[in-house]
Amino acid sequence: MRLVRRYAPILLILAVLTAKHLRTAAAQETGPMSAVDSDRDGLSDELEQRLLIQFAPTFMVGRQDCAGIPAEFARNVETPTVEAENGTIYGQVFPVKSLGGGLPAVEIHFYHLWKIDCGPHGHNLDTEHVAVLVTASDRDVDAAKWKAVYWYAAAHENTVCDVSQIARASTIGGETSGPKVWVSPGKHASYLNETLCQGGCGADKCVDMVALRPGKIVNLGEVGHPMNGSLFIASSEWPLTAKMSTTNFPPEPIARLNGLPDTDIAWFSAEKHPAQGIIAVSSSTEQAIAGGVRDTTSSVAGAAVATGGAISVAQDDTGNALAKSSAHTVHALGSAARAVGEALHLIRKPVKAE
Repeated sequence: MRLVRRYAPILLILAVLTAKHLRTAAAQETGPMSAVDSDRDGLSDELEQRLLIQFAPTFMVGRQDCAGIPAEFARNVETPTVEAENGTIYGQVFPVKSLGGGLPAVEIHFYHLWKIDCGPHGHNLDTEHVAVLVTASDRDVDAAKWKAVYWYAAAHENTVCDVSQIARASTIGGETSGPKVWVSPGKHASYLNETLCQGGCGADKCVDMVALRPGKIVNLGEVGHPMNGSLFIASSEWPLTAKMSTTNFPPEPIARLNGLPDTDIAWFSAEKHPAQGIIAVSSSTEQAIAGGVRDTTSSVAGAAVATGGAISVAQDDTGNALAKSSAHTVHALGSAARAVGEALHLIRKPVKAE
């Protein structure tokens, strides 16, 4: 008995060391037990939620938007079903190829989902989003500090009216947190600068805007591995699966952006802008004026196609340029209309008094 008491401290130390060794061996075989990765993309649920909170934008929405505010959709239901209009924002976080230096990089999508697009050519269910590309300061993703490099805003994405934009995070004040994003009332296109919210073939205008009150940020998970009951991801009633399966930071737009001054935002699809001008002019006088304004916005830093789609973000100067362009466009349209009318004998030429 005395012998047992004598060696009891040594036996206790051996027991503790043995237990620690067994836990370490188990962790090496199965990975950290606390790092839950529900969507199986290599990032823990905890890290994904932390990044969603850190980089969540401030969405500026129309006070009188005919669709209200972004909606929350019922969980564990395959058909998109509005449960409440409460400003819920949905997120997606997934790893991407390193931008250089071998440090981890992650792409984050923020979806504002609406019950309806109630603008021109409206439809039920509106799937809109912005995205950010962020990099870690360290290979240990859980302990690292994260910083945004580029932001993307979808505006009439993948249509002839596409005015989606891409910008350096430093240009719009979105390096360590989410920037302001303007959402056009009715159509819900996203803009990285308030002045730009008059694109989309002339249909957008951001007036009487207020900040969306922060609400839930719900992680959608990944296509095939939804989280938080987000079965509606796969519904064919909206293009959510396609948006979740596509990067918003391919090499070509990034290279084009990096060739522009640090103060510029770039059109994501610069080649579509001439077609938009034709649509704007042919639709109505109001849209024609909007088309002229949009062309001026592109040309502040150079012609959109010729220089790679630069857009000035100097709001004061741009505002003055837009006002002048609008006045000149109205005058030009009026003069053109009179000339055409006279040529077709629809308008009598004024007779000079003798």
